[in-house]
Amino acid sequence: MKRTVIAAVGTALLASLSLSACSTNSGNNIELTVWTSQEDQKNQDAWLQTMQAWFEEDHPELNITWHNSVVPPDSAVDTVGQDPAAAADVYQFANDQLGTLMSAGAVGQLSDNGEAMLKGYAEESLLNSVKGPDDQYYGLPYEPNTWFVYYDKSKLSSEEVNSFDLMLEKAKVSFPLSNSWYMPAFYAATGTTFFGEDGLDENAGIQAGDKAVDVTKYLVKLVNNPNFINDNDGAGLGSLGKGVDVVFSGAWDSENAKKALGDNLGVAMVPMFNIDGQDTQMKAFAGSKAIAYNPHTKYPREAAMFAEFLASAESQKVHYEKNGVIPADKNLASDEKISADPVAIALIKTVTNGSILQPTIKKMTDFWDPAENFGRALLNREVTEENAAEKTDAWFKAYK
Repeated sequence: MKRTVIAAVGTALLASLSLSACSTNSGNNIELTVWTSQEDQKNQDAWLQTMQAWFEEDHPELNITWHNSVVPPDSAVDTVGQDPAAAADVYQFANDQLGTLMSAGAVGQLSDNGEAMLKGYAEESLLNSVKGPDDQYYGLPYEPNTWFVYYDKSKLSSEEVNSFDLMLEKAKVSFPLSNSWYMPAFYAATGTTFFGEDGLDENAGIQAGDKAVDVTKYLVKLVNNPNFINDNDGAGLGSLGKGVDVVFSGAWDSENAKKALGDNLGVAMVPMFNIDGQDTQMKAFAGSKAIAYNPHTKYPREAAMFAEFLASAESQKVHYEKNGVIPADKNLASDEKISADPVAIALIKTVTNGSILQPTIKKMTDFWDPAENFGRALLNREVTEENAAEKTDAWFKAYK
């Protein structure tokens, strides 16, 4: 209650985008510029302003002037990367931008305390999502990013949605086979690797693995299954409850899925599929949105401290309560509210048991277009069981 009362007073003082915190030590005057999404700072009671007030409470020795601006995580690479010296002291970023931000010298390496904190709360794929090629860590994940299953509970049971094949037997399944972020989950499940086992070895490249041709043959059969519908540009979600019973998407579509199915909405982690008589867990690409400090800041110690504070369990919990941002902190999975949220649980389970790291290595950008083209070739029935080996080999040779 003390924290809540003080936060309420603090957020009232934080109504403007620039303010000063009170302190008896006038020698510790600092200014911190912070960039987040609009939602995170939309009013005086928003997540960012609340966390700034709480940070002031924890650090009365500091006189902090805050300057908040709207720069969402997906735009960080365009703003921070262009002129790091003029960018925010603390900002949010999508982890697939890490390589570019590091090249620009725009993202600060975690302190020993920050690294210990990260290793205490992040699952391996999230831990690796902010790991640079130098084996150091840059940024603290606050939100996992991957996809999972939305389904109609009147058509499928919670047990049946554990199997992609059972879903296809009993329901209309929409899957984005022509989307190169989704389709590789079948290949990753059976041994295809993307820059090594951990996604961090640039020299390892992209390797098809021994089962890639078998997966291609499986997908040829999938395309010919009358219960399969390719999900293109959100068409699957648009038809959910109106001819489509299963879609694959992320937390960003939860409200639309609820509107489509109401009380019949079910949510589950990515399923298994049967390949060569063996049930195999699909492996979705996973990444994160993270908080970083700018090494060009005038106040590196305080900026790093505030970044760590924004990624703390306390902060991530408030972020969820205010904005529905599902936390990256695995220790919050048992929280009463979060554990009762089926979307949060499906996301957390997928990150933990059904995902691989989406590599941040720059060469990964060369993967997407050939993979999309291969998915389209499958849908156009240019790939058959007879030419599966030839077509699969040609696809992966594009990465040599």
